[in-house]
Amino acid sequence: MKYPGLKGVIAAETEISHIDGVRGELWYRGYDVRDILEGATFEQIAYLLWNGRFPNEEQLACLTASLKEARELAPYMKSILEQLPENMNMMEVLRTVMSAEGISDYQWKPTSLQAIRLTAIVPVIIAYRSRLIENKEPILPEQSFSHVENYLYMLNGTIPTQAQVNALESYMVLTMEHGMNASTFAARVTSSTESDMVSGITSAIGTMKGPLHGGAPMGVIELLEEIQEAGNLRAVLQKKLAQGEKLMGFGHRVYQTLDPRALALKERLLPFAGGDPWLDLAIEVEEAAIEMLKEWKPNRALYTNVEFYAAAIMKAIDMDPELFTPTFTASRMVGWTAHILEQAQNNTIFRPEAHFIGTPRKLPQE
Repeated sequence: MKYPGLKGVIAAETEISHIDGVRGELWYRGYDVRDILEGATFEQIAYLLWNGRFPNEEQLACLTASLKEARELAPYMKSILEQLPENMNMMEVLRTVMSAEGISDYQWKPTSLQAIRLTAIVPVIIAYRSRLIENKEPILPEQSFSHVENYLYMLNGTIPTQAQVNALESYMVLTMEHGMNASTFAARVTSSTESDMVSGITSAIGTMKGPLHGGAPMGVIELLEEIQEAGNLRAVLQKKLAQGEKLMGFGHRVYQTLDPRALALKERLLPFAGGDPWLDLAIEVEEAAIEMLKEWKPNRALYTNVEFYAAAIMKAIDMDPELFTPTFTASRMVGWTAHILEQAQNNTIFRPEAHFIGTPRKLPQE
């Protein structure tokens, strides 16, 4: 098969983002993410991805207000959240509740107001459901808080520190968008049929649920916890490499060098080094693992990816590991909706072909 999984096939043109895997670069609307991360808010970068330019003061205030107004869940959505089985994981809950939003007037073509609404409610759904499962009273959105600050507040019931907000906001900005990945492709395929935005987002969430796409930070946590418990990081890494196991948090399908998002997250976290045991361990593991990977797999360029330091951030802000992939989803909502809006501007339905490898047959003669 020439292009398994469509690898290497250009399926669309986009102005939203660009990835250079050889140089280790990621651009949002032409801007290097490492250049725009410092001081950037979730709202500013969401506006950039949706509109192709940074907002002025008035535009930012308008978007911020719109996101806050869109946070409220409809009564039927709260009812669904309360009635879903407790054993449904959060990604299954998100997929179900987000699809229920489709009973509203979500007709093709998609609009920026729909993108704002869907982006606004994902953190609220996660926090509402999380507190229900913990037998705690759900917390109403706090309209004075930013998008990321409100998410942490609704999850924990306490006002988050600025350091916690900054750490999570950095992660969510860096994971908003990443080219034609599996979930983004799923969203664009659905949208290309002229289906509504809710359907496209539901397709994307279902794709993100797969462990090969959205589940990597959990594996990093397990690796770091195993090393912490053993007390000998080189022995743990040596054993895994000798057994042919993958080191979670290292290597990326696209990047052949350092993942720029991992570098940016590490730079934001370095000021806290020496004061956070978990972060100190992550930095120590990264250095040893890269050194050992060069020895064990000299023909492969395996460096830290974004999930490695994402796990360190999630652990530092004491987020339940079950919420890692849902939180990734909350950030990627911006990229998905941006791609759906772009797809609608110059739409062609996706219709790839498959190469038949079966055998021609004839019905048996009676």
